[in-house]
Amino acid sequence: MDPRCMDVADQLLLIERELRSLGWWDDEAPSAEALASQTPFCVDTLAFEQWLQWIFLPRMKVIIENDLELPHASGIRAMAEEVYRERQTEASRLLDALGAFDRLIGGAN
Repeated sequence: MDPRCMDVADQLLLIERELRSLGWWDDEAPSAEALASQTPFCVDTLAFEQWLQWIFLPRMKVIIENDLELPHASGIRAMAEEVYRERQTEASRLLDALGAFDRLIGGAN
């Protein structure tokens, strides 16, 4: 098991907590068509926070639960900064959590 897995799992929980705290957590999933987008971050069908909730967090959960190889790089914070550039103060804790995730993923295996 990658020694970062527990820290990554904790960081994923922090990301979820921030989404919930901001009121950006949905109770209902987007349509199957919206979730099937092949565009990076599903920008054509989902809001970024929806992508985090319905695509990113579940995929990372599968990776951790099945002891699969963690990604070698992550730049999610940069995307979030672009998406939330007009709301950076509001989203600051979410941005921090995403940045910490990026740093964990960028660490040596």
